[in-house]
Amino acid sequence: MERESAALGGNSVSLNQTIFQGFEWYIPADHQQWIRLSRSMRDLASVGITSIWIPPATKAMRPTSEGYDAYDLYDLGEFEHHGTKRTKYGDKQELVQLSESANKHGVSILFDAILNHKMGADSTESVRAVKVDPEGMVPLVINRTKSIGRPTKIKAWTKYDFPGRGEKYSSMKWSKDHFTGVDYDEKTKRSGVWRLQGKDWAYDVDEELANYDFLLGQDIDHSHPEVRKDLFHWVEWLSSQLRLGGLRLDAIKHFSASFLRDFVRHIDQNVNNGTDWFIVGEYWRADAKVLSAYIEYMNHRMSLFDVPLLTNFYNVSRGILTDVRQVFHGSLAAVKPKNAVTIIEPWFLPIAYSIILLRENFGVPCVFWADLYGTREPTLPRPPHGNGRIISRLIRARKLWAYGTETLYFEDSSSCAGFTRHGHPSHSAGAGIAVIINIGWASTAKQMCVGKGHAGERWSDLLEQTWGEVMIDADGMGNFRVGPRTVSVWVHVDAEGQWDGAMYTLISGPSAIIGMRDIKGRLLMKSLLHDSDDRGYSAVEGAMDKIKLREPLNTMPAWLQSTTGV
Repeated sequence: MERESAALGGNSVSLNQTIFQGFEWYIPADHQQWIRLSRSMRDLASVGITSIWIPPATKAMRPTSEGYDAYDLYDLGEFEHHGTKRTKYGDKQELVQLSESANKHGVSILFDAILNHKMGADSTESVRAVKVDPEGMVPLVINRTKSIGRPTKIKAWTKYDFPGRGEKYSSMKWSKDHFTGVDYDEKTKRSGVWRLQGKDWAYDVDEELANYDFLLGQDIDHSHPEVRKDLFHWVEWLSSQLRLGGLRLDAIKHFSASFLRDFVRHIDQNVNNGTDWFIVGEYWRADAKVLSAYIEYMNHRMSLFDVPLLTNFYNVSRGILTDVRQVFHGSLAAVKPKNAVTIIEPWFLPIAYSIILLRENFGVPCVFWADLYGTREPTLPRPPHGNGRIISRLIRARKLWAYGTETLYFEDSSSCAGFTRHGHPSHSAGAGIAVIINIGWASTAKQMCVGKGHAGERWSDLLEQTWGEVMIDADGMGNFRVGPRTVSVWVHVDAEGQWDGAMYTLISGPSAIIGMRDIKGRLLMKSLLHDSDDRGYSAVEGAMDKIKLREPLNTMPAWLQSTTGV
């Protein structure tokens, strides 16, 4: 049985948007990433990428680090620090050239902003602080609101003088007054979590660990007037330095939501074209109700990564979710499609990407670097899936043909589902697509309608997973085939753009990855969990390496519940 959605109205429809993650965790520390992206911009735009999420471009604690250990937000690779001016990815001039190149090709840059914490202070200060639970050994009973012992003097790395930059762009010098907590005592050479005396954790954060304000490093106090003023000034300054299309906000579950709401409002009111900025936050929680409530709290001004959908894809790959038709069940895209950025995990890459790239009105898809260019993860490097050809063709299919009426064929099989997009005359002369997905172990086929306007056309599988052609009959019907455990995307053989070529680049690697990664591309698991383990998982974010399994949270943060009425 089929269900038909409403057709896209009007004489024309806008181009489908697709985000590309312009890096991965294991990019070489050769300071060449801005140059690589600039050289690839034309191809990325041609294939259908409309936005590039670039890695943190601000100066980090270490010259070769990924940038999430933020040191100076005002240094984009311009000032001397630890013997170098460049970040891991290049210098400021190369970054400016990248933003200009992107603008030239109609691609917007999403700047990865680290506003939760700072790391790599220039010197220590003596400060009274109280140690809080945990030390990190028993994650299921951690309570960050519980103090351990009495306040004591520690030596905390909280002095930021920025000797390389001086007072250029900002005169603010950071000190213990601007932080709520730290993770290291230089006096005792011990790690832990200390809350600074006279400070409280932010109340409007995620309630994991009872209060998940503190993540790592020196936790920023977003209630401090000087902090607020400087961060508001910083985003205005940033917009004057680079051509940007928006922000990717890191670790937002760990800092004040009310501050972030004010920060976004400041962008809208004070940044040139700020109201046009696309803003997406990383709130790493597989609960669509919580994510949806957060979006409402932000007045629908920002989007979030669809972590519940990512979890569903993982469960399909493990056989926990055996009905491919339910992959959007409980996802953010199902309830807030205009505010969801959809992501996948590395199992069944063509299937997952065909779903997030080609379905109608289910969020804005984000394509990972590793899936187009491969990964250099040290223990399990791999080339891109299908040498990049398959994923790039799916992106191009979204750009050219994924428009118009969507007809679903979801009723007769839990392992095989199909859908068609009938096309829209404003894109590729109305060419459409037929997608058939199969997670079963046998080849199969479906009779699907692509619209009477396509009668007499010959269609072939764009991905070359299934050979032969399908003739569309007078009623717009065709019998579309698919092999086992794969997807086929059928397109008119003479569709506009069909043979323009596929963009792909091979980064050599000996084997396919077996595991799950986090939003930054880091490998989380190198083998399957035991089949009986259905507790769910969450990754320790930031610079931490351990994987901690925690009981899934089924509660709404109290502050969020009270402010949204959920």
